[in-house]
Amino acid sequence: MEDMATQEGLGLGATIRAWRERLSPSDVGLPSGRPRRAAGLRREELAERAGVSVDYVVRLEQGRSTAPSAQVVASLARALQLTAVERDHLYRMAGLVSPNDEPIPDHLPAGVHRVLNRLGDVAVAVFAADWQLLWWNAGWAALLGDPSEKPPEQRNFARERFPVDSGDDVHIASWPVLVRNGDASDLAVVSDLRRATARFPQDVRLAELIRQLAAGNAKFARLWASGTVGAHREDRKTVEHPEVGSVEVDCDVLTDGDSDLKIVILTAAPGSSDEERLRRTVARDALRAPLS
Repeated sequence: MEDMATQEGLGLGATIRAWRERLSPSDVGLPSGRPRRAAGLRREELAERAGVSVDYVVRLEQGRSTAPSAQVVASLARALQLTAVERDHLYRMAGLVSPNDEPIPDHLPAGVHRVLNRLGDVAVAVFAADWQLLWWNAGWAALLGDPSEKPPEQRNFARERFPVDSGDDVHIASWPVLVRNGDASDLAVVSDLRRATARFPQDVRLAELIRQLAAGNAKFARLWASGTVGAHREDRKTVEHPEVGSVEVDCDVLTDGDSDLKIVILTAAPGSSDEERLRRTVARDALRAPLS
């Protein structure tokens, strides 16, 4: 790890140059030929292998270009024969999220699970990077209805926001939930999914979800084509609960590190009538154990 530690102190251009100079022509299948004045690959050889211009390699190494695209970074990583750790570091230096060859995680780390179980009367649920519902607590079930009564394929929030046909009956909640700004919420979900495709480019489930939504929902297709990238953060919703009436809640979304799990927390304003109604929904279900 000594070489990796050395790279941590270098900028993008200096790091690319250092990695270029450590490669010999024979490492990449080139004839050694006559002795070279400088160690490693020439800039022209790196440019050819990476599919970019020599001038662009020069600008990168001199620090005149500092924001290569994900495609260029991937090509450079292959040309430089980087390890997975080095590749991830190159993406970070370019201000990009490194792609992951693993599928979207559906597992809650033990520490996260313990923290969620200690949130008391707060309504909490956890979604995977593709907005597939993975876990919820008793407060969530009390406020929105028990998701376990629905088949897993009907527990995807993106499918709920963007039904692919008139017969699509995907609803996370068992009763109506009104979103304060539906257009912003829709854009946030699409942006989340685009971010997930960069994070998990090989995930089959995610790719199929995107394909179905783009082909079957015109609004999703239009928003997807806009290219927006970001993350879902917060929203305000009104839950039309059948027993206690309308409950207005703030919806905050936290993201758990590399797994990109989305922790959705629903709370009401302290001291408000909505908070009292939220507590009443939870109290009705107080003896229910958290679900998973």
